Amino acid sequence: MGSPAPLLDALDTAGLRLTEARRTVATLIADRDGPFTAADLLADARGRGIDIGRATVFRALDAFSELHVVERLDLPNGDHAYVGCDPAHHHHVVCENCGRTTEIDDAGIRDIVRAIERRTGYRVDSHRLELFGRCPACAAAEPVS
Repeated sequence: MGSPAPLLDALDTAGLRLTEARRTVATLIADRDGPFTAADLLADARGRGIDIGRATVFRALDAFSELHVVERLDLPNGDHAYVGCDPAHHHHVVCENCGRTTEIDDAGIRDIVRAIERRTGYRVDSHRLELFGRCPACAAAEPVS
């Protein structure tokens, strides 16, 4: 992600307080590349000598998730992770080997959702799609059988 500015800007725009704890978590998130867990952020903080509590990290992650600048990924093994992202609606492709994450746009999913609405009578208010597999680098490194 690189800079905590998008996370902090989202808090400011939403009228949420820019507390020192939220600034710290935003910086920890910005310094990560790819998916991370709350435990990863806590370990990063400890490694830097930053004293921050587990509950504080989860509250900040919840705030950033609600603002759509961090998204929770439900992993195939039942665990979950987070990834910093743009607030525009999108989906993720996650490498099960190295953890690399790529954002993808609509890719025709809205049409599928509209068809499901017509078929079921439901009004779909939101959806999430996560695709899992091997990124090009990991797929190329696999032995050919």
